[in-house]
Amino acid sequence: MIVMALTFLAISCSEDFLDETPYSSYAPETLTDEAGIEAALKGLHYNFGRIWTWSDQQGWAGVWQDGTDVCSPGGVQGVEIPFFKYEDLNSENAAVSYMWSMCYLIINNANNAMVAIGEDGDPAKMAEARFFRGYCYNILATLYGDVPLLTEPTSSARTDLERTPVSQVNAQIVADLKYAAENLPDITGTVSESRANKHMAMQSLGEVYLRLDQPADAETVLTSIINSGLFSIVEERYGVAIDVNGDYFSDMFKFGNQRRSEGNTEAIWTFELEYNKGGISGGFTNAPQQRRNWVPAYHNIPGMTYVYDGVDESFVHPYGGRGNGRIRPSNWVKYELYEDGDIRNSENNITRTFYYNAPGYSATWGIDANGFRVAADSPDAVMVKDVMVGDTALIAASDTLEVAYPYTRKWDSFDPTDQWGWTNIKDFPIMRFGETYLLRAEARLKNGNAAGAADDINVLRDRAFKAAREESGNSELGKVSSSDIDLDFILDERARELFAEENRRMTLMRTGTLVERAALNTESTIKGTISGISEIHLLLPIPLSEIQRNKDVLWEQNPGYN
Repeated sequence: MIVMALTFLAISCSEDFLDETPYSSYAPETLTDEAGIEAALKGLHYNFGRIWTWSDQQGWAGVWQDGTDVCSPGGVQGVEIPFFKYEDLNSENAAVSYMWSMCYLIINNANNAMVAIGEDGDPAKMAEARFFRGYCYNILATLYGDVPLLTEPTSSARTDLERTPVSQVNAQIVADLKYAAENLPDITGTVSESRANKHMAMQSLGEVYLRLDQPADAETVLTSIINSGLFSIVEERYGVAIDVNGDYFSDMFKFGNQRRSEGNTEAIWTFELEYNKGGISGGFTNAPQQRRNWVPAYHNIPGMTYVYDGVDESFVHPYGGRGNGRIRPSNWVKYELYEDGDIRNSENNITRTFYYNAPGYSATWGIDANGFRVAADSPDAVMVKDVMVGDTALIAASDTLEVAYPYTRKWDSFDPTDQWGWTNIKDFPIMRFGETYLLRAEARLKNGNAAGAADDINVLRDRAFKAAREESGNSELGKVSSSDIDLDFILDERARELFAEENRRMTLMRTGTLVERAALNTESTIKGTISGISEIHLLLPIPLSEIQRNKDVLWEQNPGYN
C-alpha cells in the first residue's frame, strides 16, 4: 500500500516521469508531503498486522502459547515444536527470526516516518510513529535482551550493528511511549478508531514499567486510564448476538461486537482485519491462522460439520468454524483453573460438550467401557446407542488429541463465502480495559498494597461471578481478599480473564516466571510433555542470520544457546 501510494505521488508530481529517480519505500526523502506521511503511518499498522497474520508457518500462533502453563500443541505444524520441546530451540528457528525481522521492519519504517515528519511537524503524527517504535522495541527487549538500538533510518544493508545494552533500549522505550502517551489523541479523538490513541501508549508504558520493576510509575499511568471515564467493564449483554445464546463476557468476542463503535466499552486497541468493514484498508496480508489453531477439528467427528446448508440457520458455524486443533488448553486450564460459577468458563466461552449438528444425521454407535465411540459391532462395545442431530456427540479416544476437547470460543470465525475456512476474519483484541486492572493489581502488589491489588482483581471477579451471585443469592461469591493475592494468583487471574488473548509466553518472560509456571502444565500430547525447559528460556536465541550478517562485529549469542 505504501509503495503504491509513493509511486503514484512520484509520477504525478514529476514533469518528466521518464526520468530515472529510484525512490525506496525505506528512504525518508520519499515521504515529502502529508499524503506520504499518512501512508507511512498507516503502513505501521499494516506491518503490525503482518506479525500476527503470518500463515507461512501455520503453527505461529502456538509459538506464543504452547509450552507455557496454559497450552500444549495439538496437531503440530512444525515451527512451534521447540517451544514445547525446549531442548530443540535454537537460533535457526523460523519463529525466532520472524519476530526479530518484523519488529525491525516496523522500527525502520517508524524512523523513516519520524524523519519525514520532522521536529517541527505534527506531534500527534510523531507520537504515532514513536508508539510503534517503542512497542516493537519492548517486544525485542522482552524476548531477546540486548538488541541493536536504531533511532535513525537505515536505507541499505549494514554489517556493523552492535547489540545495545538492554538498559539503554529500555530508556528509549520509555521515552517513546511517554511521548506517545502525551501527544496522541485520546480514544475519542483519533481520525478513525483503528488508529493509535494515547491509552494504547499508556497501557504499554504501564506494562514496561512493570518489567523494569518501577511499580509506582506503572500504577500512576494505569490509574490514569482507569480514571479517564472513557472505558467500562462489560457487565450487560450487547450487540449483534444479543438474541442468541451467549453472555456478557462472550459478547465481546463476537464478530461485529469487538470494536468500540460496536458497543465494546473495554476496547483500548482492537486491531482491525477489515472484513467488510471500514478502517485502515488492507488490515492484513497472508491468512491469519488463529481460528484454525484454537478451534479443534470437530468436523472430523461423524455427524459434526462446520458447513451451513443454506436452509437451517441453526447450523451456521455453531462451533466456531473450521479448526485444525493446533493449540490445546492445558489440563490445568481445562480442569483446575476456573471455580464454579465463573462466567469465563461458561459453555459460551469454553465449550466442553459437542452435539451432533450435521443436518439429517443419524447413526448407531457402540460405546466402550471408557465411554468412547467404537463401531456398533466392535467387540469392545459394552452398549449400542442410536444417535441423531441434537444428541451429545460420541467421540473416539483418538479424537481427544485434535478433534474434541474443551476450547475457547474467542476465535470463532465463519465466512459463508469460504466455508472451508482458510483464514480468520475477526478483529484481534490487542488491549482491553479488563487487562488494565490486572496490570494495576500487579503494580499495587509490588508497591506493597495487596488490599488494593485485591480490589482490582475483584472488579473482574465481580463481573465474572455476577450471574452466579444473582442465582445463588451469595453476594460474596468469587471475591478475594488481600491474603489471597500474590504474583501467582495474578497470573492465574490473567489466564482466567485473558486466555487466548494475551501473548502468554511474553507475559511469563516479562515476569520471569516461565519455568515455574510451565511446571503446571503436565499434559501429555502426541509430542509428549514439556521437556528441556530451563532459565535460559527466559530469553530467546538471537537469530543466527543476524549474527552472520553483522560480520564486522562480534555478537555473543544469548547464554545457553549455540
